[in-house]
Amino acid sequence: MANETDQVTDTAVSAEQAAAPAQQAQDIALSLWEQTYNFAIGLLRPWNAYQVVIIIGLILCAHVLRSLLGPRIHAWMRTREGWPKWRMRFLVMFHRRLRLIFFVLLSWPTYWIMQEATWPSRSYIIGIVASLAFAWLLITIITRLIVNGFLRGLVRYVGWIWATLIILGLTGEAQQLLDSLAIEVGETRYSVWLLVQGVFVLSTLFFVARLLSKTTTSRIRQNKEISPSMQVLAVKFLQVTFFGAAFFIGLRTVGFDLTGLAVLSGAIGVGLGFGLQKVVSNLVSGIIILLDKSIKPGDVISLGETFGWIETLGARYASVVTRDGKEYLIPNEDLITGQVVNWSHSNEFVRLDIYFGTAYGDDPHLVRKIAIEAASGVERVLKMKAPVCHIVGFGDSSVDYILRFWIRDPTAGLTNIRGNVYLALWDAFRAHDISIPFPQREVRMLEDVPSDGAASSGDPVPPAVVDTND
Repeated sequence: MANETDQVTDTAVSAEQAAAPAQQAQDIALSLWEQTYNFAIGLLRPWNAYQVVIIIGLILCAHVLRSLLGPRIHAWMRTREGWPKWRMRFLVMFHRRLRLIFFVLLSWPTYWIMQEATWPSRSYIIGIVASLAFAWLLITIITRLIVNGFLRGLVRYVGWIWATLIILGLTGEAQQLLDSLAIEVGETRYSVWLLVQGVFVLSTLFFVARLLSKTTTSRIRQNKEISPSMQVLAVKFLQVTFFGAAFFIGLRTVGFDLTGLAVLSGAIGVGLGFGLQKVVSNLVSGIIILLDKSIKPGDVISLGETFGWIETLGARYASVVTRDGKEYLIPNEDLITGQVVNWSHSNEFVRLDIYFGTAYGDDPHLVRKIAIEAASGVERVLKMKAPVCHIVGFGDSSVDYILRFWIRDPTAGLTNIRGNVYLALWDAFRAHDISIPFPQREVRMLEDVPSDGAASSGDPVPPAVVDTND
């Protein structure tokens, strides 16, 4: 019986504890409702009603000023086309909020005049409205520095709500209300107030981490003494360090128990082992590429049928831009496991070969000399590594040659330089009466009488085809 009584007592205590937060939230909500009701009733008092009328008049004045000065300010903005983009964006933001700016500029002098001319209580509502308008305007200007649109809107609305609660003196009640809305998981209690604190702290720390990452990235990229691959590796390392530190510091700041992340990290490790093999493989491959410096931003590579230069090296892929403007996102794993031709790995010199043939009647010594001189006259062909020309065979209709020359700017293209050398060869051969043979086909129609078998069958007599070469 004693055990049953204890169990009943424990059950009742647990029910009361579970109902306590709900009752507390209900009491806070009723208190906020009573304060709102009393404030609305207070507006019916004479001087409060006068202040409301004055505020409405200030809003109308701000609207009129916006209608009169808005077009002129917009026309003035159109004449400032040479200004930086960030300055023009701020001008556009101010132009869109001219009504609120004019209201702030009108409400504060009105509040100060009424403070001096009458009792402070007779300008209390005007002071509150002026403070709210100024706080909203200030938050709008500050949040404009946030690049992400969703995050900017979220921070702006949260800031407006929090500033309103501070000015109205309702922060204590709001905090108690949000803290009463909570759930308990084991020995840890999670409330809405804890969630709000976490979002605010993490957003602030991530903003600071992003700012630091952007600043250090620009400094690293401006340092010419660091190789491009080490620049990318240092930037990625700093980004992971800054954002990781911001995440863990933010969780500790709001009182989150980090020991619970041990189980989560184990689950993530299992997930990485099974479901994210390719992602981890590309990430590790990217780190290996940056460490061994096999490829780096600016290198010209060939992978399969893709030929171009590396624009950026990411954590998952490498961006390769071709001569026709296409951008291929090649996974880092393919760069490790596949055969990659790096045209500028150890040095920037590249040798190109072109093949041609001349007639047997032309002097091969003269042909080689003319070919070398013609290639040397092309703009991008290097003089320090002189072109060479060799005979590679005696073909059916021509003597076959190979012309080899060097360039040092493969990023400028390979097909175009080959075309320029071929064109120089054409002009030089025409100038020295050197012919380039090509196969010719001669068709002869035979007028002989067909045989009886062919005539009786009715089949036409085929023409005689003779191949002749120049």
